[in-house]
Amino acid sequence: MDRMEDFIRGIPKTELHMHLEGSLEPELLMRLGERNKCQLRWKTAEELRNAYEFSDLQSFLDLYYEGCQVLVEEADFYELARAYLRKAHAENVVRAEVFLGPQSFTSKGVDIASVLNGTLKAIDDAEQEDGISCGLIVTAQRHRTEQDALDLLEQVRPWFSRILGIGMGGAEKGNPPSKFRHFFRACRREGIRITAHAGEEGPASYVREAVELLGVDRVDHGVSCLDDPALVREMADIKIPLTVCPISNLRLKGVPSLEAHPLKKLMDAGLHVTVNSDDPSYFRGYVSENLVECQRALGLTVEEIVSLVRNGFTAAFISPAERAAALARVDKYVSEFNWSH
Repeated sequence: MDRMEDFIRGIPKTELHMHLEGSLEPELLMRLGERNKCQLRWKTAEELRNAYEFSDLQSFLDLYYEGCQVLVEEADFYELARAYLRKAHAENVVRAEVFLGPQSFTSKGVDIASVLNGTLKAIDDAEQEDGISCGLIVTAQRHRTEQDALDLLEQVRPWFSRILGIGMGGAEKGNPPSKFRHFFRACRREGIRITAHAGEEGPASYVREAVELLGVDRVDHGVSCLDDPALVREMADIKIPLTVCPISNLRLKGVPSLEAHPLKKLMDAGLHVTVNSDDPSYFRGYVSENLVECQRALGLTVEEIVSLVRNGFTAAFISPAERAAALARVDKYVSEFNWSH
């Protein structure tokens, strides 16, 4: 491992765009499938891992939703979240803000309490045992109706005090953010922070809708905003964070190579860019790998890596005190890192 990789892996960092369902490693998926007597079409974890070749977002989502069927009991959601947070802690993530889409499970008869209680207990235990700070963002699925999303909001109401925010993911094409404007308005009325996936496969106009119509606090992905220079300037002015997921964009054929990824262009345009993993098990890359691979492919400097990491803490939904403490940790790490080791 070279010193730059050592530096990246060791720096205290955030993860702001990560779907818990997408961190389901093949071994755990197979074990839960057996435990819950699910009919899976793969015989081994290796066979499943070999299926992780995708042509676009939809081909990935089909497999992703198929994998979700193994999550049934509260203990399953606990194991999933706890496994991810152990991994995140091991790669020096000190703040994780994770997505979870209950509709995948409640539509199959799984109780919403099992989904949320199992996940929140894992978050509490990870904080106690590993000292990692984590918040849960509940996501609505955009291929469903706006009424389904409003129903979800009511379902999670008893957990409002424990939910960090509400987001929106799923199949982007043909499901513009404007389809959910009443839903996001309702979230806003409740005082809930909001994010939305936009501009991954969808056009720049979807990013504009997320920012202007929904009034999101963060844009998840957002890379297609570059097709609208006026929008880029507006977003740079208001410093709205983008949670970019480079390896995800590569695996879903959004870019032909990481060398061709627009991460550097987004940074050079003055946008508040963060780097994240999206669905790390399926895309074979957790947040450190995303930073390491982008550094190599795009020739990012130490200063640019530090800037991306600091952006994560600035974009995180945390208190000013937690942010200041985290940024101080980053600065201390940077100043004390031994490059000649």
